[in-house]
Amino acid sequence: MIKISIQKQLHGAKAEMTLDIDVSIKKGEFVAIAGESGSGKTTLLRILAGLENANGKIDVFGKQWLNGKINKTPQERGIGFVFQDYALFANMSVEKNLLFVNKDKDLAQHLLDLTQLSELKNRYPNTLSGGQKQRVALCRAFMNRPKVLLMDEPLSALDPLMRTKLQHDILTLYKEFEMTTIMVSHDPSEIYRLAQRVIVLKQGVIAKDSTPKEVFLKTKGSQKFTLQGELLDIIKADVIHIAIVAIGQQIVEVILDSSEAQSFTIGQSVAVSTKAFSPIISAI
Repeated sequence: MIKISIQKQLHGAKAEMTLDIDVSIKKGEFVAIAGESGSGKTTLLRILAGLENANGKIDVFGKQWLNGKINKTPQERGIGFVFQDYALFANMSVEKNLLFVNKDKDLAQHLLDLTQLSELKNRYPNTLSGGQKQRVALCRAFMNRPKVLLMDEPLSALDPLMRTKLQHDILTLYKEFEMTTIMVSHDPSEIYRLAQRVIVLKQGVIAKDSTPKEVFLKTKGSQKFTLQGELLDIIKADVIHIAIVAIGQQIVEVILDSSEAQSFTIGQSVAVSTKAFSPIISAI
């Protein structure tokens, strides 16, 4: 069990706030940390990694990482950390980036095989695509068989197709090593696909803590489904208005009457739901 009970003063997106977290995570659990920008997600991850200090306690599988007298360094904590920017050594080949962490060539080869990177092991980072670099970063994070893997939006810079591929690789590695994993992500589909549990932060505190299904599936009553998006524009067309809403990578149109149109503000977050028909899914 990982037990986290920490506090830290932060300069939030809107005002000063206190990051105040009291939560336990089971061994082998895959937990996603979600929430608005400035809610404290990355700071929490950095405190767990030992990259930032905080008041309180962190107990990991019976060992104290942080308390009033102890604040173990990242090296002493034995974590794996995957950043957004890959953080690879440009002057080292793919294989040497892994072996820099641990000289176990068999493990390095196994990881490269699992992520289909074996043919690239002698290449240098500047010759790789973004997706390939992130796979190397994932492999490197596993080289010390860490007790805890931390990931800070590791796939945010990738296109949707590559994100899906890397999500598969993350799941493959997670199942292979049965490693307790904590990932910061803004992407509901990514969280739904990967995580067993979602902790949603709001202004530095835990607002929700449940399964991805319970957090993200928000239909009410007779609604067939509900999707969240951003209101981009409202266009008047004869006697009706058309709301233009961005939902993920898609732009959709929703018909409004005059009173409804006046109740919305361009740029606000909205929920688009449907009741009147049964959704149909088809391949594209």
